[in-house]
Amino acid sequence: MTMRIALYQPDIAGNTGTILRLAACLGLAVDIIEPAGFALSDRNLKRAGMDYIAKAVMTRHVDWEAFDAWRQESGRRVVLASTKASLAYTAFSFEADDILLFGRESAGVPDLVHESADHRVRIPMVKGERSINLAVSVGMMAGEALRQTGGLANLS
Repeated sequence: MTMRIALYQPDIAGNTGTILRLAACLGLAVDIIEPAGFALSDRNLKRAGMDYIAKAVMTRHVDWEAFDAWRQESGRRVVLASTKASLAYTAFSFEADDILLFGRESAGVPDLVHESADHRVRIPMVKGERSINLAVSVGMMAGEALRQTGGLANLS
């Protein structure tokens, strides 16, 4: 099974396009948990993702409940990136079939989603700063997860 990136109700088409491009280049799948704050046909999504969007493996889930039922049936862990977590992502032990979950740019995830995650990790930042751009956060965490699980060794 392939590691996956899940985006909970993403707000910004450009970030989602960038993440789809990253996923295509790293051989990861992307789950979009709707509703998104933009149409998935948005030209900003296409501009950021360029021609990589056609190569990205993307699954759309109508809502959190549908996504959570699917992931439980598939037996995968959800690792939520959260500024509220106490454990740094670099201190966490990722598994090759984890789902890396990221919240909305504007609001993160609701408590129900936060509590449903199997694990919660954070990206350490300078004190007083609120958050790192979503696409950058996904790249940082996916890179570390792939490094730990040997997934980078399969790339040329």
